[in-house]
Amino acid sequence: MDEPGSLVAGRYELVEIAGSGGMATVWRAIQRGAAGFERPVGLKRVKAQFAHDRSFREMFVEEARVAAQLVHPNIVQIYDFGVEEGRYFLVMEWVEGINLARFCSSMVELGSLPPWTFVAAVGIEALRGLGAAHERIDGQGQMAPIFHRDVTPQNILIGTNGVVKLTDFGLARATDRARMTEPDVIKGKVGYLAPELPHTKTPNARTDIYALGVSLWQSLSGRRLFEGRDQLEIFLAAKQGEVPPVAEFRPDVPQAFASIVERALARDPEDRFESAGQMARVIARLLRTVDDNPDASMIGQSVGEVLTFLRTGQTR
Repeated sequence: MDEPGSLVAGRYELVEIAGSGGMATVWRAIQRGAAGFERPVGLKRVKAQFAHDRSFREMFVEEARVAAQLVHPNIVQIYDFGVEEGRYFLVMEWVEGINLARFCSSMVELGSLPPWTFVAAVGIEALRGLGAAHERIDGQGQMAPIFHRDVTPQNILIGTNGVVKLTDFGLARATDRARMTEPDVIKGKVGYLAPELPHTKTPNARTDIYALGVSLWQSLSGRRLFEGRDQLEIFLAAKQGEVPPVAEFRPDVPQAFASIVERALARDPEDRFESAGQMARVIARLLRTVDDNPDASMIGQSVGEVLTFLRTGQTR
């Protein structure tokens, strides 16, 4: 039974649960080695009751295979992968910080919303991570793009050092592999699905850009873009793709940035940015024109203040 203090593979000491999904749990852990070596890591482990589920095991192995191919400062790095007592585990870089969803909800609790410059700066870094995945070159020098398929604020991590990293490529699919799901199953959170996905079922760079656009819109507005009483209603709202103007909720956001977010959310994929890199460059040009362009230290300071609030209920 997994519990704090127990070891996985003889070298990963579990500390505390960092998150739990339907079939796997993520632990904050410590990797221990010779001569007192240690470092913090994240350890994702299949829950015992699903250890013999063949389809899930295949998906978990695929996640490890795909994520291990992505080496970039804005993507959580994979350190190790293994199996113990029939249960697969994945060891990854530990990001000391908070995800974008929790950061924004904490700001709402504090009675405000994130500055648009903060959202823009985080967006640039997330786009750089996406760009690296979309433009991946394989060992033979051939283009082998990987599409995330699950870009959400929960999967955008912001460190206390101000570094932004994408995580959880569990739904990703490299174009050199067959689908891991039945053709009629659309994976991912329905509120972030590009309107065309229910028809084409083919994720690409522009569907990831759309999902990031949803994440940025929600970060600015402090509310969900598509709402409903259940998953079906949310799915239908997302399929319609009707996006209220950013200015309706955030009149303080410059129209130049609002237009960038709204372009990422265009119903017609041809009207969106061509690539994650293009969108990142457009945002970066805009930020260079403002005085309060946040750097990594400023982003990290904001994260630290929110974490202090979460721990103590007080701001610094």
